[in-house]
Amino acid sequence: MDIFKLIFEHDLRLEKLRERHLDRSTPEVSASIEDFLKPDPTYSKFYITGTIMDEPLFGLNRLEKFDNVVEAIGKALDEYTLFGGGEVTTLKRAIDEIDIGHAMIFTKKGEMKWDTEKLQIHTDSNIGHIKSDIAEVLESDDLVLYKENAHHGYDLHLFSKENIYPKLFYPLRELVNRNFRFFSVNGKRVKSERTFYFETWALDRPPHGAEEVFKSTKL
Repeated sequence: MDIFKLIFEHDLRLEKLRERHLDRSTPEVSASIEDFLKPDPTYSKFYITGTIMDEPLFGLNRLEKFDNVVEAIGKALDEYTLFGGGEVTTLKRAIDEIDIGHAMIFTKKGEMKWDTEKLQIHTDSNIGHIKSDIAEVLESDDLVLYKENAHHGYDLHLFSKENIYPKLFYPLRELVNRNFRFFSVNGKRVKSERTFYFETWALDRPPHGAEEVFKSTKL
């Protein structure tokens, strides 16, 4: 049986993602009242993962319906052009061919202006090391997608300034059946590895913040 988890975090402050200006030799300009009253920009992130319960095996790409999941995500984001490896591509091809840690960019602009080398996550680093570069992409309304290592394969990690949860939710809900159980998980409630892997010990009584999605579930 496939256990699919869409772990989301919304209303994260973009200012927290962006590195603060550290050059104190340059005078900072005082904010105007107009600047002060502007809403604080936010972003969302989505960690997309899965478990095959029979083994168990951990990793989105180990799911029997992995190709269907990728197709559903592609359908949800079909208004964007996807760049992977410096060229326009499909989501399935990008995920198959792009190495773990390399950035894939979704854009509505029809062109890709980002230096993906700067966005690359190396084996000795993590997203925290390139957060200012990710923030710059998000501020332009483009999306950033990564493959990330899982115990037995890989997962997907998606960043977006827009809250695209509803766009993702409905195509993924269509996959639900007796062999594909879908859990929507509030990432702000995932405080430990035990909570992250709740399906291994509390599948039928998921912890607070994890809700099972059924065919009839609506937002």
